[in-house]
Amino acid sequence: MTQDSPSPQDLRVGNGVSSASSTTFSSTAPFPTSETTYTTTTDMTTASVSKIVSQPRSLAEVCAALRAKLLAFLALQSDDETVQGTQRRARDAIEVIEEALDRYRPQEISLSYNGGKDCLVLLILILACWPAKVQPKETLPRLQCIYIAPPDPFQQVDDFVATTTEEYHLDLARYALPMRQALDVYLDEKPHVKAVFMGTRRTDPHSEFLTSFTPTDKGWPQFMRINPVLDWHYVEIWTFIRQLDIPFCSLYSQGFSSLGGTKDTRPNPALALDAEGNKFRPAYELTRDDEERLGRDR
Repeated sequence: MTQDSPSPQDLRVGNGVSSASSTTFSSTAPFPTSETTYTTTTDMTTASVSKIVSQPRSLAEVCAALRAKLLAFLALQSDDETVQGTQRRARDAIEVIEEALDRYRPQEISLSYNGGKDCLVLLILILACWPAKVQPKETLPRLQCIYIAPPDPFQQVDDFVATTTEEYHLDLARYALPMRQALDVYLDEKPHVKAVFMGTRRTDPHSEFLTSFTPTDKGWPQFMRINPVLDWHYVEIWTFIRQLDIPFCSLYSQGFSSLGGTKDTRPNPALALDAEGNKFRPAYELTRDDEERLGRDR
């Protein structure tokens, strides 16, 4: 690590908007420049997967580019209270992620990833911390992930999971099984996994009493659930995604604000542009937590 290269601790400095005199953040951190060009959010309306045009990059290069984006966002000086709040949430999440990566070896940890907005934010934060905390002797290990698909998945979601699995070099296992059965099979196949990162937020069903580190309930496959974005608000999730210009599943541009299966998920009526519900605003224009799941039957 060079003298000017930020340490993992630099990600946690400060509690509000950073200034040049009070932090060591640098928007020009010495990381390899990204060779990837991402479409802007306004270009994501019709594609099944937000377009990613890139030259093949190694996992180390991907992590470095994401870390540079994250550092630039944390260093951003803004009067916008939502941006400031999202910066604080990101720092808090980084502390949880770094603690988890101190507790568990790469082969002992996994991410529950289904292409949704919450676990996408978590994925970006983990990869931004990954090289500095894992410190591989040779090749940087891929992040293990489990994707438990619903019985009626959206093709756009499956496509996005496949695209991001390749782009972010994920070691992903997909199961079209009920959740408990899928977890049993996954842990049978990967018995070394002791902890799973979850994109769970406080507003999700049955999540009000969770903490950053919560073991699974009795009767479920046993592992530690790690919840770095537990206290993030809906608007903060989207602020992070859009500030870092992270590609996301195209269904969010079509009025879907929470993704499940095709039989229990529809565009959010709070985002409807007409009385007939034929046209919808994008998900990132929703602001209230209590309206996030209005398009879900369960």
